[in-house]
Amino acid sequence: MSSRAYTFARCRSDFGFGRIDPEVDSNSSRSARRPLRRQASRQRSIPLNVRMNPLPNRDGMDERYQAFLMADPSFYDAMHSEATAGVSFRVAERELPDGWRRSEQDDWFVIDPQIGGLPTQGWKIHASATQGNAERVLEAVWDYCVPRKIEFKFLRSPNALTARVAKYAERGYSGKLVTIYPADDGICESILEELGELLDGEPNPYILSDLRWRKGPLFVRYGAFANQYTVNDAGRVVAAIADGDGKLVPDHRDPVFHLPPWVTLPDFLVPHLAARNEVTVTGLPYTIERVLHFSNGGGIYVGHDKRTGAEVVLKEGRPHAGLDAQGQDAVRRVEREYEILRRLAGIPGVPKAHDLFWLGEHRFLVMDFVDGDVLGKAITLRYPLIDPSAGPADYRKYAEWATRIQEHLESILAAVHERGVVYGDLHLFNVVVRADDTIALLDYEVASPVEEATRPALGNPGFFAPRGNTGFAIDHYSLACMRLALFLPMTNLLGLHRVKAREFAGIIAEHFPVERDFLAKAVDVIVPPGTPHLPSPRIEPDPAEWPVCASALSGPSSPVPRRTAKTACSPATSNSSTWAASAWRTGQPVCFSPSRLPGADVSRSSRTGW
Repeated sequence: MSSRAYTFARCRSDFGFGRIDPEVDSNSSRSARRPLRRQASRQRSIPLNVRMNPLPNRDGMDERYQAFLMADPSFYDAMHSEATAGVSFRVAERELPDGWRRSEQDDWFVIDPQIGGLPTQGWKIHASATQGNAERVLEAVWDYCVPRKIEFKFLRSPNALTARVAKYAERGYSGKLVTIYPADDGICESILEELGELLDGEPNPYILSDLRWRKGPLFVRYGAFANQYTVNDAGRVVAAIADGDGKLVPDHRDPVFHLPPWVTLPDFLVPHLAARNEVTVTGLPYTIERVLHFSNGGGIYVGHDKRTGAEVVLKEGRPHAGLDAQGQDAVRRVEREYEILRRLAGIPGVPKAHDLFWLGEHRFLVMDFVDGDVLGKAITLRYPLIDPSAGPADYRKYAEWATRIQEHLESILAAVHERGVVYGDLHLFNVVVRADDTIALLDYEVASPVEEATRPALGNPGFFAPRGNTGFAIDHYSLACMRLALFLPMTNLLGLHRVKAREFAGIIAEHFPVERDFLAKAVDVIVPPGTPHLPSPRIEPDPAEWPVCASALSGPSSPVPRRTAKTACSPATSNSSTWAASAWRTGQPVCFSPSRLPGADVSRSSRTGW
């Protein structure tokens, strides 16, 4: 398959319709540990206002780290307890019948009748929900499954659910509140029919990896029931299922419904696959040709207007998905962006909005395509500090270019403010630099009329204004950060310590021919008024100290030996963290084979997270 065809298949799959998998004919029924610790609050809210700007997986970046950004605004952590995930759903406190077991597995509660008989893989059912109806959906699932001795699991808390529907949640597991494990296809059909009728009409986010059952919150996909692993073509250990010959192969958990080629789609699911394929892009007056970006809120695509031939961008909004800190979904933000762009029409540097339409359940905004490099890339292409051959003329040329960019940005935002709009999301990846060095300002989904006096519900941590800033002051703060970022793109640190702006200004003045007043305008806005000057300690490298550092890092015992084929793995204990710490202290190697991890279990009580 060509890369173009694959990209188009991914475009269509993200809409929740169209061809299901590039390799399957849609007409056929066959085919980390925390760096620091601090006291946790039971009522801690999760930082949905932080925009994470992930790269797509195909660009080589491992996105799994994002799951550890939601528990705390400053520290990496997992939402595996009330300390990090907040108070649990009410149903978690219900009493179970005799013989049942309730256990915790990552951010799930597993409810197990312990009667055996489940296969290791098959058709599993997922239920999705919004924050408004999650308790109601959970109660219905509990009341249905427990009397029938059906095993299921559910996310432990409202915060854990929010983490799975936030804008930059991983799309492969987005929206999954409950997983139900039917013992066979017949039971699966009964659950879908009976529970589906009970939950009919409940609002829900679409689960991209699954096939939807009618119009309700139930979805289904074929996958692993128990944890099994294999190594994929990239050499990564991944979840697995057994193929028709019993060989373990990767269990696809991408945001695309995938039917394994050895599995026959049950007759009761055939109409739902057909319904999924009914909504297509064929009748649109626009082509969709490539992907610019994916988030849990939807995709951003480039295409052409068939009527005019103009190149356009189509921005997608998925209902009940891609939530921000105010609880607004991607549909609402797309509609808001269309309203704002219409209000700002005619301002140089602001894209023109052309259309707003529905396709299936998804909302699409059509606007001008702006050709150029995002400002972050434009800086990298010109930045003299990473060019060892750069001389004074290069630094002077860069400084002139950067100050012009800043002037253009201030001019565009001044015009935006004249129309009574707070932009609210200025950073290095929302500015595009064209070939002639003119710029355009993109992404108005958190912009708002100044009279609403609202703060942006998403933002880049390197430019996000402090809580005390309101109205146009939000943009003035971001512009101040941009003055520094153009010369020293490290402003993410300012979110932790705003006084650092003074040191940044000194570093910039030391290397670039920039007027002091240019930098002072940034520092005066960023550093809180009245903040005293603090010492800036500097550690000079001392090569003679390296042996001492190396010895200290190796610990009190002898250096950790290299592992050889004859070296045995440390024995498993009931506490994996104690076991790993013990291995580190004693200098013994640690075996990280999934089947040998402490607490690893491939029985039915260790259900897969997706």
